[in-house]
Amino acid sequence: MSFAVLRRSILLVSTLGAGVAVAWGLVDHVTTRPPGDYEAGMGSDRLSDGRYDEAMTFFEAALEKQPEHRGASMGRAIVFIQRGDHGRAIGALDHLIAALNGHPGNHETRGMLAAAYANRGIVHDRLGRHVRALADYERALRTDRRAVAGPGLLHKFLYGSRGLSTVRDRAIYLHRQLQLDEDRRLFRVPATDARQRMYEP
Repeated sequence: MSFAVLRRSILLVSTLGAGVAVAWGLVDHVTTRPPGDYEAGMGSDRLSDGRYDEAMTFFEAALEKQPEHRGASMGRAIVFIQRGDHGRAIGALDHLIAALNGHPGNHETRGMLAAAYANRGIVHDRLGRHVRALADYERALRTDRRAVAGPGLLHKFLYGSRGLSTVRDRAIYLHRQLQLDEDRRLFRVPATDARQRMYEP
């Protein structure tokens, strides 16, 4: 066997070996992930693309595998919000908040809880329940200020970062308006309100 043939054989075996190793790594990663994680991740991708029906299908599949899956629960609530199904959104967020409040306060749990309060505040805000909205925004900020400091990198990439409204901005604005006489209050500013984004840690 010539050196060139031997070298090609070694290269082929090495390439095949690397391919098998990568494929095995992917299979191992998918099969060892906690139940529902794969489906929740796929749902999150669809949610980011605005494909809400597909996102909901994946979130529901994740919740079938793991009924208390936090990411899928949050994703499902956000789909309800984006569809304008505010009653079901609040119900989903109430359930998630109750579940998260029953667990020790590690960083991940606090971030998810803060996001749930922020999103519930947004729903109350949209429904004109401004006192409740402010209470939820304040809870979000007390729970984990950093988690709701502003939209994440994905939102900044998709929508730009100029003029995006944060939980803190909206809480300050609502607080100021609630100090005014009722006839001087202005809660809705459509151009500004349209820049408020959901929180999905």
